[in-house]
Amino acid sequence: MRLIALLFAALAPVAAWAQSTAFVHVNVLPMDGERVLRDRTVLVKDGRIEAVAAALPAPAGYRVVDGHGAAWLSPGLADMHTHSETRNDMALYLANGVTTLLNMGGARANLVDSIVPAVARGALPGPHVYASLMVDGTPDYNGLQVKTPAQARAVVDLAAANGYDFIKVYVGLAPDVFSALAEAGRAQGLPLVGHGVTTVRLERQLAQGQVLVAHLEEFFYTYFTAPGVQETDAPPDEARIPEAVALAKRHGAAVIADLVTYRAIASQLGHPEALRAILAAPQTAYVAPADVQTWRRSGYGGKSARLEAKLAFLRRLAKALADGGVELLSGTDAPTIPGVAPGYSLHDNLAELEGGHLSRYQALATATSAPGAFIARTKGGVPFGQVVAGYRADLVLTEHNPLDGLSTLRTPLGVMAEGRWRDRPSLASLLDGVRSSYQPD
Repeated sequence: MRLIALLFAALAPVAAWAQSTAFVHVNVLPMDGERVLRDRTVLVKDGRIEAVAAALPAPAGYRVVDGHGAAWLSPGLADMHTHSETRNDMALYLANGVTTLLNMGGARANLVDSIVPAVARGALPGPHVYASLMVDGTPDYNGLQVKTPAQARAVVDLAAANGYDFIKVYVGLAPDVFSALAEAGRAQGLPLVGHGVTTVRLERQLAQGQVLVAHLEEFFYTYFTAPGVQETDAPPDEARIPEAVALAKRHGAAVIADLVTYRAIASQLGHPEALRAILAAPQTAYVAPADVQTWRRSGYGGKSARLEAKLAFLRRLAKALADGGVELLSGTDAPTIPGVAPGYSLHDNLAELEGGHLSRYQALATATSAPGAFIARTKGGVPFGQVVAGYRADLVLTEHNPLDGLSTLRTPLGVMAEGRWRDRPSLASLLDGVRSSYQPD
């Protein structure tokens, strides 16, 4: 408590956006390897980390954040599978230490044309957002339908012209359309991410250049299960897990480790009382009423499937992928699944990964250094995900070392996104603003 009081006394309630900052006497978890750096100075200028050094005095004119030798500075977190689009959700992520998002489809003009630029210039609080345009080939999905190779090429041109970063593929695309998307995406610098496509299959998708598998469970549908075979509640043979690891490694593909998503669904199937508990949970007060209404209509409680065995399989798959050197990224699918709230659910996912026997370092890497490496090789730009000179100044200050307990990340002392610092009272104010906006007048 003394550390928190000292920090609060040293900081203005809301910092100026462009001010250079010196974090002094902080312990650093750089996430460039499994190591810690004690009693360091970290200088931030113009949105980037300028230096990480021992006993470096704060330059004149820098705001000073003094960790008094006890606070820990680590990279900001990344949720690499979300469907959040509102300014309230952006604030919610930031208050939870999430400084990077990958919106996985349905990213409408309001997000891409309005919210993302506003966050970038500091007019709105929020994380750095990468956006994907989602396409499918059937009327079962209510987004962009693409049925011919010519349409596929036109959609990629449209996405490039409107500032999207990726093309997200969905399950109903035809093989020739998928191939056209992959070819056009390479030409325009818009890599393919997304689901397993039923008529293409995951192995062929990765061979044609899809860079990211959007869910661990996609291996069930278009890799482990033979074409035309009905999916069941029984998990695949665990002996096939090394095949999946080898597939991802062979093609250099990343995989979203979204255990929290599958667990949320598994825990609700056949259990109507689970939804009642979700609706009464404190974090649901920060979820948009429209999303809560969607949760109410989900219908999971009335279904009879049992996914516990397959969830256990996915935990083992995630561990094998992490141990096998596959680029494993944390994601949540928030807010589409009941109980999976923006921001909060990323911490739940890290806990799920640790519970699946990933080390704390492995789990934290899925939300820091691994997302940074994925974006660096697929999109380029200013690097992030590590506390290293030259990297984007996305940082979380905590009371304890996250490698001693990831839960310390749930209650940050402060968060910096692209060099813009907010202390704990400022983060609390963001949360209060989101919650109050959903209260009836």
